[in-house]
Amino acid sequence: MISDKIQSGDTNWQCCKCGCDLVVGPVNLKYLGHEFKAELPKCPVCGFVYISEDLANGKLSEVEQILEDK
Repeated sequence: MISDKIQSGDTNWQCCKCGCDLVVGPVNLKYLGHEFKAELPKCPVCGFVYISEDLANGKLSEVEQILEDK
């Protein structure tokens, strides 16, 4: 599981589509045929998921490199 250690109270993000507050919950991420589970902020109405720049450039970038090197 990929973890960004995000808690519901850490963010005041709102969905750009629905305007609803994002809540931290389980999401499935897919890349090159592999599926990963993560706890990330998401919209409870439309399912929009927020991936922080730090997570995208950090852990997800590392996973991407490992999968592409296979």
